[in-house]
Order: sequence, then structure tokens, then C-alpha cells
Amino acid sequence: MTDLSNPARRPDRAALAIGIGIGILGLLVGLDARGIGGGNYARIGPATFPYVIAAVLLALSVWTIVEAWRGEFPERDHDEFGPIAWIVGGLAAQLILLNTAGFSIATGLLFAATARAFGKRKLYLSVPLGILMSLGIWILFSQVLRLSLPAGPLERLFF
Repeated sequence: MTDLSNPARRPDRAALAIGIGIGILGLLVGLDARGIGGGNYARIGPATFPYVIAAVLLALSVWTIVEAWRGEFPERDHDEFGPIAWIVGGLAAQLILLNTAGFSIATGLLFAATARAFGKRKLYLSVPLGILMSLGIWILFSQVLRLSLPAGPLERLFF
């Protein structure tokens, strides 16, 4: 159904760009699937699933572009850049500190920054809680499951 109260509604440029991006991704997946070798022993080989994914991506691309051209997407909410900055800052801190400070401290800071982005303002509680939970995760992965996570001074203190 068209919105008769706003007859001059323009195509949604952001949705058009997303539809074009999905289409490019679908084409790339399809082109990449051509390079997958498979045996001639069966009709369904290793390249079948990537071709299905490519077809679905291309169909979604066409659908998104048609809906964007009609201008029937609902109006999006405005972004709040404060919470986004806290989360991106927490991710950056984790990436920078992961090899030097270790998994527990780096991930604990990410936890605290994400909690702050979602409204928890008491960083003096979030940081230690995040570090303790991350230390528990590190112990589970490294000691119980025998998987390797970056160890820092806190992990070396205990193990």
C-alpha cells in the first residue's frame, strides 16, 4: 500500500546502497564458488551451498532495491553517538590491550564500556566485575577446555 499523505516520497538512498552492497556480495560469493573444485561423483558437491547462498543474497538484493525504490521503508531512529562511542572505544581498548594486559583485563574493560553504553554508570563496579567474569572465562577456556587465550599478568598470577 502506498502512503497517500506523502505522495512525493523519495527512494531511500541508504536502503538502495545496502541493496547494491548485498548484490555485490552475492556476485562475489557466486564467483568464488566457481573456483571450488568438486568431484564428478555426485550432482551436489562442495560448491552447491555457496551457490545457494549467492542466489539468496541476489534475491534479497533485488527485494531490498525494489522496496527502497518504492520508498516504503519505515523511518529509522536517530543514532545516539555516545553509546556507540563507548562500545567502539571498548572494542579498541580490547584490541590494543589483549596481547599486553591479557584476556581478563582487556575483556573486562570491554564489558565495562559496553555496560556504560547501556546505562550502567558505575564503572568502579563494572570494571572489576568484568575482569572477574573474564578471568572465569579464561580459566574455563585455558584450563578446562585447553584452548589458548592471551595470558597477561593477572592470568600468570594465578596460573
